[in-house]
Amino acid sequence: MRIEIRGLERSFSGRTVLRGIELDDEVTTLAIIGPSGGGKSTLLRIVGGLLVPTAGTVALDDKAVDYRERELERYRARLGFVFQQGGLFQHLSARENIALPLRAVHGVAEGEARRRADELLERFGMSAQAEARPAELSGGQQQRVAIARAVAPRPRLLLLDEPTSALDPEYTSEVLDILRDLRDEGARFIVVTHEMGFARHACDKVAFLCDGVLKEYGRSEDLFGNPRTPELKRFLGKLLEWSV
Repeated sequence: MRIEIRGLERSFSGRTVLRGIELDDEVTTLAIIGPSGGGKSTLLRIVGGLLVPTAGTVALDDKAVDYRERELERYRARLGFVFQQGGLFQHLSARENIALPLRAVHGVAEGEARRRADELLERFGMSAQAEARPAELSGGQQQRVAIARAVAPRPRLLLLDEPTSALDPEYTSEVLDILRDLRDEGARFIVVTHEMGFARHACDKVAFLCDGVLKEYGRSEDLFGNPRTPELKRFLGKLLEWSV
């Protein structure tokens, strides 16, 4: 998928969060990394049509994102979203959390929606929890259901905003393994993450944001193996200082 971002800016209450973002490349799996408050989630949400930019444009496969609300509804329906806490419906079972959006948003028949939900639950090792509600699931299980819901309509692109940030290490590994498997099956995604091992080894490209500026962008192996800017060197150095 070709992603083209030109002159992207975003301000909140007079404070500029993103400034002059430029990116034009063919991307399969992209990790957005950087210090907290650097604009990572804001950039992801603009690409996903959840936020409107103050200035600039975004295009996927040479088609510009139209930020008028009526057009955004159609655009967002073709994407899959996973957030930090999953955003599951607490009163619905795991199966219904997957099947309901298929019926309500994508017009899938009830039987087909249920079949698709069961197929994904089995694939992600969750068949035994099909009738469980989110409160009865572990954090890792909840995120597996959230990912299953996101991929159920076969979106053109997955957008994940720190999907493991609230998880214990063992559950983090579960979720990252699923994302790696999806990548191997041809899924395309953009993920905001603090998991540097995943960004380095499971994503083909990396964007480093700091203070609302895209400081570095390129192949994962290049950014991690030979960081050019002092900001990225400092960022990676802090993360590696306490590594096992």
